[in-house]
Amino acid sequence: MTVGPQTTSGAGAAPEGAITILEQLASRLAADGWQVQLHAPPDRRPMLHVANPAVVFLAELVTAEWGRDGRWWLWWSWAERISPADDLERAAATIGRVLASAAAGR
Repeated sequence: MTVGPQTTSGAGAAPEGAITILEQLASRLAADGWQVQLHAPPDRRPMLHVANPAVVFLAELVTAEWGRDGRWWLWWSWAERISPADDLERAAATIGRVLASAAAGR
């Protein structure tokens, strides 16, 4: 069973930490040709919008949250874990698989 993103008031969970992680993921995904845009309004949790450039309606939001286990995790907007934040290769592969389109060859 997957439990949704956890938040904590600890120093490691500051929005700046999430922004840094999402910027790293954005760079990794952009290198593979995905469309990415970071949204970090001051009154909401930072989110990374990731879209398939061949089929732009294949898109999703990704967040970074500090887990109860003391690690950063990447999460889908539907509160399912993608991967630990320190495993960008796994995250990129998972995101790519979910947003892939057989018709577009991506």
